[in-house]
Amino acid sequence: MRMDAPITLAALVEPGELRAASFIVTLYGDAVEPRGGLLWMGTLVEVCGLVGISETRVRTAVSRLVAGGRLKGMREGRRSYYRLTEAARAEFAAAAALVFAPPPRPAGWLIVAADDAEALASAGFVALGPELMIGPDAGPPPEAALAFAAGLRQGRAALRRFAEARWGLAAQAEAYAGFVGRFAPLATALAPAPDDEVAFVGRTLLVHAFRGVVLRDPRLPAEALPEDWPERRARALFARLYAQLSPAADSFVSRAFASRDGPLAAETEATRRRLDGLAAAASC
Repeated sequence: MRMDAPITLAALVEPGELRAASFIVTLYGDAVEPRGGLLWMGTLVEVCGLVGISETRVRTAVSRLVAGGRLKGMREGRRSYYRLTEAARAEFAAAAALVFAPPPRPAGWLIVAADDAEALASAGFVALGPELMIGPDAGPPPEAALAFAAGLRQGRAALRRFAEARWGLAAQAEAYAGFVGRFAPLATALAPAPDDEVAFVGRTLLVHAFRGVVLRDPRLPAEALPEDWPERRARALFARLYAQLSPAADSFVSRAFASRDGPLAAETEATRRRLDGLAAAASC
């Protein structure tokens, strides 16, 4: 993303087609959920149009999200409104915590008997041997599983080689670096401030991109990571840009977004908490 000229929508949207369903989930989680969660279909069509997602693609994606249990709808007269389902809200709340206010990285490891290797793999575990899997001690192990808490006694260099090989850390580091390379130019292009519409698109694409990177991070203990792990720089950039774009972006939300009860609020307690949670990261 090169921004020697004033920010435009064309400069913010990367070439190629955004996945409509994924973008809609980001849109709900970032702009709609903190403001009550309900959005008029007409708003969704108009806002997705700003990033090149056609009405046909929006309606197809919404139908699929409803069928997949991610969105639920209601009608009032000729208008349709949608909100995230409870399951999708819980999923996005967990993702939002990693994006906006991540907990400390786990300090230790779990070694678990691989009765359900597929479920363990989806939780970030990798094979340690034919019957055992290892992963970060980030939560309770599967119910009734045989699990051991483990800590590194020696061999940090070997651990880093093991982590690189088993978790593909080079690809994750490249994803963080790619995020920085894409959005760092935006930080120097924010003066004068962009108009409300451009700020909103920029912030939504920022969240969409960072969310995609963060959710692929296995969040291993720091002892397994390279010394120059780029997550901190990426998080600091995300926090600064989100804070800079939010006043104008929130103004756009209050003007352009509608629910059954009228326009959505520019600011809520939830949006204030989100900005407060980012303040520490922005100062890094």
